[in-house]
Amino acid sequence: MRKQSRKVSRSIVSKTVIGIIMMLLGFAVIIILIGYYGFTDALLKRYSEDAFWAAYSAQVYIDPDMLDSYMMSGGKNRSHESVSRNLQKICDNSGVAFIYVIKPDTTDYNHIKFIFTTKNSNNDYTLYDVGYVRQTTNDEYRLKYRQLYEKEIDRAIVVRDKGYIETDPHVTVMLPLYSTFSGDVTGILCVQVQMEALTASRNSFIVKVIIALLTLTFMYIVFIIQYISRLILSPLKQITAEASSFAKKGKGNVRLSEKIKNKDEVGELALAIDNMEDQIHEYVKNLTKITEERQRIKTELSLAAKIQADAIPNEFPAFPERSEFDIYASMTPAKEVGGDFYDFFLIDDDHLCILIADVSGKGVPAALFMMATKNIFGSLAMKGISPAEVLQFSNEMICTKNKESMFLTAWLGILEISTGKLVCANAGHDYPIVRNKEGQFECVKDKHGILIGEFPDVKYENYEIQLKSESKVFLYTDGLPEANNSKGGMFGIERTLKALNKDPEASPQVLLSNVTKAVDGFVKNADQFDDLTMVCLEYKN
Repeated sequence: MRKQSRKVSRSIVSKTVIGIIMMLLGFAVIIILIGYYGFTDALLKRYSEDAFWAAYSAQVYIDPDMLDSYMMSGGKNRSHESVSRNLQKICDNSGVAFIYVIKPDTTDYNHIKFIFTTKNSNNDYTLYDVGYVRQTTNDEYRLKYRQLYEKEIDRAIVVRDKGYIETDPHVTVMLPLYSTFSGDVTGILCVQVQMEALTASRNSFIVKVIIALLTLTFMYIVFIIQYISRLILSPLKQITAEASSFAKKGKGNVRLSEKIKNKDEVGELALAIDNMEDQIHEYVKNLTKITEERQRIKTELSLAAKIQADAIPNEFPAFPERSEFDIYASMTPAKEVGGDFYDFFLIDDDHLCILIADVSGKGVPAALFMMATKNIFGSLAMKGISPAEVLQFSNEMICTKNKESMFLTAWLGILEISTGKLVCANAGHDYPIVRNKEGQFECVKDKHGILIGEFPDVKYENYEIQLKSESKVFLYTDGLPEANNSKGGMFGIERTLKALNKDPEASPQVLLSNVTKAVDGFVKNADQFDDLTMVCLEYKN
């Protein structure tokens, strides 16, 4: 325990120190950047002003219309020598590094020709001879030459302080020399100022900032370590020991709020841990009780689901001894038990009753209502009455004992096996889907009656579907077309028909499997919203 507490202490101190260092480093970077760019801008402005002053002073002594004459003389005539002496005086008096006059090759500005070159007497750079041709050093110079010659600008500045520079970091200002006769630019006067002072000032500033921040960081770290050790780490060790004991034994050793009297967040933490221990004890007690209750309910629901599954036909083939027809069905509840149901049974050797229904609601209430109504439908159908009469009498019986106002939709058909005549009645249920004579499945939009359980005095109508050899009837509940995906879209009847017509000659079991796969591919990971029940009858006679 003591080792663990020491590890926690070291961890907090280390993280705090690292946090302070990171914060001060960030602050230092910001200060350095601000100072760097502030110094640079201010000194560049000063250097540029000094350089332009020297350039304007030198411009007075240069005759733009004599540049070609200066160059042809090779710097040997008196006029060229006089201008050079004046430029030399300005160069020495102003402190600039170079003053020179050039004439660029205006075809592509890739080369320049020197007419005048003077340098400060205090530097040892080499001067170019009159008429010396040199390649333009970079694209920025090339651009400025072109802009000056094409009169897009009336002066230019180029700063060179990055990468390899032949004459060290410097600032060059440029003025165009205009002919007094044509007004065209005949040459460019350039003044270069070195940046040693700028570089030295920036370096000195950065060093001072780093020394100051290191001193501040050290002093602050010492203060924080003392503060944390006295006010935080000691109580924290007690809290850690108590939490560890509670985690291992399920109970604490002491009441932290009685030992730690801090009137700050640490004291509140101690009180909160005491409260947490009390609440966890109570929670575990309640959770045990709830878990036992949930397990009991889960067991009962599992038993109810098994009872419901056993209450409907679920063994296939359902009538292996009858070759005249084949039938297959499936039911997938949205919850443990559902309100959908189906049924099929022989009334006699020549009549098969088929039923599918959808009870309002879900879960246990719907399942109980489903069990009761299924028995009513089955007992009435066995009397040999028509589908419409089965629905009518079932509705009357359900309405008399329906205090919860539950209702259901139902479709019921009785197949005369020897002739293929299917007599049907519909109580508000989804349209049946039948395979037509062209071999494709399509909806049969029959006449819907009133929902069962709503009104007692309701009459239902029979209608007939004549089945031929290999005819199929597909029945379903609204959980099929209303199956939702994660985007809120519904599966719909069109997708149902597409899934059935994928292999319309398949057996009822394969057809239901095709529809199920299509639904699963559509909804993907979305939760099932409603019960999904399907029945498919194939007539073979």
